[in-house]
Amino acid sequence: MTVVTPKFGMGASVLRREDQAFIKGLGRYTDDIQPAGLLHGYVLRSPVAKASFTVGSTEAAKAASGVHLVLTGADLAHLGKLKSGVMQRQPDGTKAPTRDIPVLCHDRVNYVGDAVAFVVADNRALAQDAAELIEVDYEGEDAASGTATALDEGTPLVWPELGSNRAFSYHIGDKAKTAAAFARAAHVTRIEFINNRLVCNYMEPRSAIGEWNTQENRFVLTTGSQGVHSMQYILADIFKIKKNQLRVITPDVGGGFGPKSFVYREHPLVLEAARRLGRPVKWAGDRTEHFLTDAQGRDNVVTAEMAMDKDGRFLGMKVDLLANIGAYISQYGPFIPYIGVSMSTGVYDIQALDVSVTGLYTNTCPVDAYRGAGRPEAAFLLEKLVDACAHDLGLPVEEIRRRNFIRPEQFPYRTQTDRLYDTGEFAGHMDRAIEQAEWQAFPERLAQSKAAGKIRGIGMATYIEACAFPGSEPAFVELNGDGTVTLKIGTQTNGQGHATAYAQFLSEKLHLDIGKIHVRQGDTDELKAGGGTGGSRSIPLGGVSASRAGEDLAIKIRRIAADELEASADDIELSNGVARIVGTDRTIDFSSIAKAAKNPDDLKGFGEFVQDECTYPNGTHICEVEIDPDTGVTEIVRYTIVDDFGVTVNPILLAGQVHGGVVQGIGQALTENTVYDEDGQLLTASFMDYAMPRADDLPFFHFETRNVPSTTNALGIKGAGEAGTIGATPAALNAVTDALYRAYGIRHIDMPATPARIWAAIQEAAAK
Repeated sequence: MTVVTPKFGMGASVLRREDQAFIKGLGRYTDDIQPAGLLHGYVLRSPVAKASFTVGSTEAAKAASGVHLVLTGADLAHLGKLKSGVMQRQPDGTKAPTRDIPVLCHDRVNYVGDAVAFVVADNRALAQDAAELIEVDYEGEDAASGTATALDEGTPLVWPELGSNRAFSYHIGDKAKTAAAFARAAHVTRIEFINNRLVCNYMEPRSAIGEWNTQENRFVLTTGSQGVHSMQYILADIFKIKKNQLRVITPDVGGGFGPKSFVYREHPLVLEAARRLGRPVKWAGDRTEHFLTDAQGRDNVVTAEMAMDKDGRFLGMKVDLLANIGAYISQYGPFIPYIGVSMSTGVYDIQALDVSVTGLYTNTCPVDAYRGAGRPEAAFLLEKLVDACAHDLGLPVEEIRRRNFIRPEQFPYRTQTDRLYDTGEFAGHMDRAIEQAEWQAFPERLAQSKAAGKIRGIGMATYIEACAFPGSEPAFVELNGDGTVTLKIGTQTNGQGHATAYAQFLSEKLHLDIGKIHVRQGDTDELKAGGGTGGSRSIPLGGVSASRAGEDLAIKIRRIAADELEASADDIELSNGVARIVGTDRTIDFSSIAKAAKNPDDLKGFGEFVQDECTYPNGTHICEVEIDPDTGVTEIVRYTIVDDFGVTVNPILLAGQVHGGVVQGIGQALTENTVYDEDGQLLTASFMDYAMPRADDLPFFHFETRNVPSTTNALGIKGAGEAGTIGATPAALNAVTDALYRAYGIRHIDMPATPARIWAAIQEAAAK
């Protein structure tokens, strides 16, 4: 059989098919959808962080113009709570008790933004006006808002019945082995730092539309998500119904980054209101509600130590991590610090590890997965510590890394946290990044900055992450009567370009223009199960399944074509939507093949790749900064990325993912910070106070790959969706710290390294 190379197959730089619609304003997001008879909901939220409360009267609100329904916690006793099922076992073998999220609070609120009542009216403005008429009497109490002080004596307890603000404790590693490593160490380096809390700030704030289908006796929820099937499962549990009594639909989504994976209170609220009123009900959040209530990220206080021999080789590592999880246990909240510390040793051959994690309740918004979900925290911790080790020993930062890298001949390599790395050439991508960043010529650029009255620094991060977690993502394809092909898969695009990438896998097998391949996601009626999007799993798992489904369909198409052309299936080649007998002009097009099928199943392909171990993308980021000491303003002047993603599916999509992730990582390092005051009031609840990175804050990135194919993944793919965020934060802060150390001997600055913080650090150092 002749092999015809497809134009749009795997590895091709195919432009995103989705962009034309979005550029023209033809995207269809949840808030664009207006069912007939639509009503609008508004959530009345707590203005205080901790209080008992009573609802005095709702009569004035119910009587207000345009109001159709007012719900309080007392009206929702039949609904379950929003639960988390991922609590890990503690050192004593137990699982800590959870504190689940009520759909509406009954008599206590635990953070500013906690949900107290839900009002439905003809429009949002009327609902909001009516909500202000609800009589709520708050008996305010002292709040606990700080991560570092949550366990201090005298700190108010979020849940007094627990006797502590400790939510859970985890341990990874071997204490005795690590103690022995520290006992024989020639030197120990110790650091303390804060991994600052972040607000996701996707472009599209959350919204949801609930409907009740009387004829079918079931709910319909339309909402932006990262996967409809997990939402269906969780909401069915809340309503105590079977899954098929709820249909979940996700249209276009304007960014997810983790927080759109979760079920929020507004989802059951719009569904319950729709069932009571017999009309569709929409809730559309604004940006302030996003700041107050959407699951936030990071927020750790960390102490870390590294034991080394006289040559700077790592012997053992200790970590004590305090993880703020907010007022309640969010959906995956307890799992995030656990998965992070499972990557504690990174790309280094560290043979002894002792890591303790303590989850903390505070009167703040719940914390959960945000791009990277624990792995950026782990990479920042380790790369900051490695730089400190180098400075303590007087070694170049690249040299201490080189001495401690896991070597290629050590693979497969099992870490002290039981991670099994399959492949990697860490010194290779670091050396290539050093070359591209012109590292050796940095002293010349430093001299130029000094001459201009500026200070300059260069920093690197060599990272590895775990993604594409064990499991599968089945793919279903079908040849349509018009000769097009439809793929159905249970992941969910949030802007990554799934419709392009998946079409490339099918194009390679079917030799069909990607314009004739349709990708459908986001409807529980069309697909009964799916794993959703998260953990960079869509392409490593879903892409391989799509490829196999395309191959399965191609075999069936050839069989039908062979019957119609009276030839052997082995003599049929596919090209540009037709099947041809090799070496002849006898053909049949795909639409005719569809009509000729005797059984509908002959037009369907299926593929499922089951992966038993994670994949492990890795790479080196190098950031170079110039700082004005008179203002503290930092300019990133060069940024170099050399990554190992195993195999590149589409260079354009890959670059977009990496660039976006790098910007988010730089945002944490230099600008973004979520600040609560001692009373639990959020001081950074708008873009006036929460500084997002802007295009003019960033240089052009140099990005390339130095891929070593994965042996875990069937196509060698490692995943890339979160990698940029993981490498960028430590690279950027290490660069800033390097500049401050060279000029003023400053060894530490916490994130975000804002102009004000940098200026203050310089003034303090100058005074000494």
